[in-house]
Amino acid sequence: MSEAIKVTIWNEYRHEREHPDVQALYPLGMHHAIAEGLTGGLAIRTATLDEPEHGLSEEVLADTDVLIWWGHLAHREVRDEIADRVAARVLRGMGLVALHSAHYAKVFRKLMGTSCSLLYRDAGEKERLWVTAPGHPIASGIGPYFELAQEEMYGEFFDIPAPDEVVFTSWFAGGNVFRSGCCFHRGQGKIFYFRPGHERYPTYRDSNVLRVISNAVHWAAPVRREPPLYGKAVPALEAIGRAANGGGVPGRP
Repeated sequence: MSEAIKVTIWNEYRHEREHPDVQALYPLGMHHAIAEGLTGGLAIRTATLDEPEHGLSEEVLADTDVLIWWGHLAHREVRDEIADRVAARVLRGMGLVALHSAHYAKVFRKLMGTSCSLLYRDAGEKERLWVTAPGHPIASGIGPYFELAQEEMYGEFFDIPAPDEVVFTSWFAGGNVFRSGCCFHRGQGKIFYFRPGHERYPTYRDSNVLRVISNAVHWAAPVRREPPLYGKAVPALEAIGRAANGGGVPGRP
């Protein structure tokens, strides 16, 4: 029997405590709503901004296969050393699923190397998410598209590096489009950015959204193998003979 994937769901947990309408939607926080909706035999823990070390100690990260990140109000409150710690773990193989406003999270911007800026409009408009990579495992179980009745609009241009693959592309009732499901590889780690998730709408109660996040966790989970070695490699694996011309360096006597 395979080991359960160890997932840490990180959330600022500010909107749910400060805004009654958000608290009504997510009384225990968006992190708990996501945890309740994920499927696939996962071992789940949660962490929030106001915990010591933002709940992301070295020990927690070492025991995390995939980190799900939701942030919005308090990106600047995330300590630089914690963002650097998370980014380093991704480079060593931990998966990262960045949700909604996490495009501006310190760790995401660090791993992308760009501003990650975009257009936005919160008018509660319909969003239609088209599957643009139907053979990708993150799209498993999703039809040609699915719709969210109300969401915040994010629009192009989205200032990110060209994704390795765009699994979902959104159209909004106001006419904008957006690359809403983007895959990246950084070092040994896999990253999936997934756009839906404005705090004032019940997005994390939607079965399609939760299916996508569950699929993304399985896709982003690290491969079980020894980490690669870097630096000087001695001894040689094979005997190293002299060059055919008899010299140690090609072109020299």
